[in-house]
Formats: sequence, C-alpha cells, structure tokens
Amino acid sequence: MKTDSFKKALYEQLALDYCVTPEEVADHKNHFSIYEPLEGRRLFRVSEPCVFRAAVVNGKILFSGTKEIMDACRERYGDVIGDWYLDVKRFRELEKIVAKEGVVLGSAHPFYLPDPGFTPLTPAPDLEIRWFEGDAIEAFRGDKRYTNAYSFDEAAPDMIGVGAYVDGRCIGMAGASADSPTLWQIGIDVDKASRGRHVGATLVSLLKEEIIKKGHTPFYGTSMSNIASQRVAHHSGFVVAWAELSSDRAG
Repeated sequence: MKTDSFKKALYEQLALDYCVTPEEVADHKNHFSIYEPLEGRRLFRVSEPCVFRAAVVNGKILFSGTKEIMDACRERYGDVIGDWYLDVKRFRELEKIVAKEGVVLGSAHPFYLPDPGFTPLTPAPDLEIRWFEGDAIEAFRGDKRYTNAYSFDEAAPDMIGVGAYVDGRCIGMAGASADSPTLWQIGIDVDKASRGRHVGATLVSLLKEEIIKKGHTPFYGTSMSNIASQRVAHHSGFVVAWAELSSDRAG
C-alpha cells in the first residue's frame, strides 16, 4: 500500500463513521451530519446511539450527532478551522452544547496512519518474537499486563498479536483489533523494566507490516498527553493523520 491507498481507506472509513461521503472527507469544508449507524462503521468503544462526535482531518472538522446538537454546532462552528479546534476553550463551549442531550465530552485522541517510506524495524538479537491469532489470543483474557494490546471487545474483535520474549519471559505485547472491516487498530503494552529498549516500537512496526500484508489498514491511536505512546508511533513508522473528539453519557 502507498500513501494514497491509506488515505483512501481512511476517507472511506470516516465517511461511514460520520455519515458523509469520501469526497466530503477529502474537501476543506466543515460538515454537519445527523448520525446514522451505517454498516462498516468503527465500533470499538463507541457509545451508541451517537449523540456527538467530531473529527479534525484536512484542516477542517467533521461533526455527527443528533439534529439538535448539529444545528447548534453548525451555527457556532460553520467556518471554524480545525487547526486549533481541540483546545480547552472549545471543550468548555462544547460541554454546554452537548449537555442539552444529557452527555459530556468523553475522549480526544490523535490517530496515526503508516508512513509507506518507513523501513521496518529489526528485532534485537536477544528478543524471541512470538505471534498469536485466533484461540491463542484467548490465553491472555483477563491478563492485566496486556489491556492495551487486547481489548476482548465483541464489537471489535482481537485479530492478531505479537510478543517479545527474553529467556521465556514476555516483556512486551502488541495486538490489533478489527475496529471495522477495513481499519485495524494497534495497541501496545511493555513491561516497565524493559522500557527504553524500543521493544514497543519494534513490536508495533512488526504488527503494522503484518496487517498490511493481510490487506487491511493499520492505525494507531493514543491520548493527547501520552508522549511516550506518541513516540512509539513515530519510531514504528506511523504519522499523525487525524484527531477525534467523542461524547459519553453523563453519570
């Protein structure tokens, strides 16, 4: 896959997630859509029915949710550019808007797509790499060491994982969930004592390449303040592509 292929997959996915067309994702205008649960949308930890969500992509904003909230957002943010949209002052404004529907702002995340020009990392000589698929992933259910690698979410099933072992002991695990039929999200956990060895970046890089070989688009998400995770994304061959803001039910 080349850059255009990853971008095409992203635009098609966001179109389903935000109830617009791929062409509207690609343009530079803000769009406000009444949310519908379209087939193929991402389901990982998504609150349904969706009352409010927003994505910043191409310097503009996609909004989706209830008619009441979309009308208010269109009036307030019709011409607002996306570059500074996720500043805290916007959160304060939006809290007042979404509160009318009994929800609060939930999470704000940057998301990354692969850099096609990146050279895949080679594991250190002392690392044993083990792959896990299907029933083999079940062995990690309930294991609190790997809550980022494996979600065990029925709406977004865990598809494949890769672990790094030293002398038979696992020091890092990366996993991918099928958040949609097209986009698979990567999560990573590394033993605290083993951080600083680029174990996380190596595993994420390996898993990224394997997902691409399987014909899917890997992506990586993290929090705005998780600098260590953002560094893993950078060092494993991902580049930031969009950001999202979502809502949760109050209480």
